[in-house]
Amino acid sequence: MAEISIKADVAGRICLLATSVGATVNEGDEIVVVEAMKMEIPLPSPTSGTIKSIMVSVDDMVTEGQTLVILERGTKT
Repeated sequence: MAEISIKADVAGRICLLATSVGATVNEGDEIVVVEAMKMEIPLPSPTSGTIKSIMVSVDDMVTEGQTLVILERGTKT
């Protein structure tokens, strides 16, 4: 199984974590919302898989390119 890092597109504050470790997500599902310059920027899942790790908490300040979530992409059987 491959691991995919979901990274912040911009520097800002985590205002929402829409998932939890162990949750199954589908491609396009909202994972995290970053607030930057009074705008909320949702970060969708790039593929279907399982949330392996969440590296941030709500209200954390993050930098551009910082890894926020590790997604484990599984193969369908």
